[in-house]
Amino acid sequence: MDRMANRLRQLREKHTRPIKSMAVTSELIGLHRNALSMYERGEQIPRADTLRMIADYYNVSTDYILGRTDEK
Repeated sequence: MDRMANRLRQLREKHTRPIKSMAVTSELIGLHRNALSMYERGEQIPRADTLRMIADYYNVSTDYILGRTDEK
């Protein structure tokens, strides 16, 4: 889970220049305002449909987010 949390944080920081808050990014993805924050801290694991939404937003695979591959 730590690997996924780190990947999510890195994706947000690289994708949103200037860096948008986690709350704003969550809303842009279509998530609850604090959802991304909980995922990045490793407090919660996103459901499969949520994981797909995040992957689509960042244009990466779900396997990349989960740390199963280094190919985006």
